[in-house]
Amino acid sequence: MPSIKQVIAVGVVVILLVGLAVVGFGQPSVSGIDNRFGGVNETTTVVESDLAVRNPNPVGASLGGLTVDYAIDMNGIRMASGVKESVSVPRGPSTVPMTTYLANERIPAWWVSHLNNGERTELAVNADVHSSALGTSFGAPKVTRTIETDIVAAFNSTERRPVGEEQTGGTPVLYIEETSAQWGTVDASATEIDMRFVVYNPNAYLVPVSELSYHATMNDVAMGNGSTEGHGVIPPKSTRTIRATTVLDNGNIDEWWVTHLENDQETTLRIDFAAQVDLPTGTVEIPLAPLTYTETIETDIFGNENGTATDGEATTTPTPGGETTPTENGAETATPTPTPTDDGLLDGGDGETATPTPTPTEDGLLDVRSPPGTVPSQPIR
Repeated sequence: MPSIKQVIAVGVVVILLVGLAVVGFGQPSVSGIDNRFGGVNETTTVVESDLAVRNPNPVGASLGGLTVDYAIDMNGIRMASGVKESVSVPRGPSTVPMTTYLANERIPAWWVSHLNNGERTELAVNADVHSSALGTSFGAPKVTRTIETDIVAAFNSTERRPVGEEQTGGTPVLYIEETSAQWGTVDASATEIDMRFVVYNPNAYLVPVSELSYHATMNDVAMGNGSTEGHGVIPPKSTRTIRATTVLDNGNIDEWWVTHLENDQETTLRIDFAAQVDLPTGTVEIPLAPLTYTETIETDIFGNENGTATDGEATTTPTPGGETTPTENGAETATPTPTPTDDGLLDGGDGETATPTPTPTEDGLLDVRSPPGTVPSQPIR
């Protein structure tokens, strides 16, 4: 025979169930998502997420099998996805932690899309919660975010820079009057940067440029090396244009990605140049230190960093359908890459116009290229 306590307990349960039936079982809702990068290794990037959930019911429950589906897209490329089952939600507001894994082998495809999209990435984070007890799904507000960079613009400069002073005892071999750069072909295997140098020969003799070489790194990860032999000649007291294409090996982009995250989403891109010139005293190699290109690339992919170089923060703007669209207001946001005729700054230059020199002639003297993933032992002809 049931005890009095058992009868009372059963009665309480019956009353509670009747109350829920009368009042109605409320549908939980997801009010937002917070994302951040976790650990990263050679193959995998961990993404940690917190879903802000509100359960309006008087008791917490597993809701008969609560399942959370989660996905991250960048420029339409599925970067990470995950499913969490048997989620229990207490009454009132709570947080549901999620862990998803991004395969680093997808990073090169995103890199190509970012550059081909004008150095612009559209991030989309989607979460959907399904309750088998309620027979319904309810999604979190979709989060979209725009990430912009401006990597090559800093190479655009009209600052006059002497080169080769050490090799001649104080007299410059050449003056670099102007530099500019723009993206070339970007595909699955390689990223090309088309560069243009306007050089002036202040001497009374010809200066043949027999070779131009480069070495590119991103956070000290070797991205490309190349050289070419040419027979371009800079006449005395004359100006010529030298064109060069540096090639970054996209096969190393996933390796770079690891360093980028480990360095708090910051990268130093560095390209060093050197030239071999034939002087009356013989052939000499001139390190083109004034041309060394160094650019800091900073990202704030999920909009939760402590700021960028200019302490830019993301602002959230409501959009229809419960979406939020953060936009970058700092160093990451930049104007479109200038054309080769736009003025810019390099190495802290003041942007002043160089002393007028004879009008450059477009001889296309040199074209520096190397196959992606190779370090040529001999100049490429």
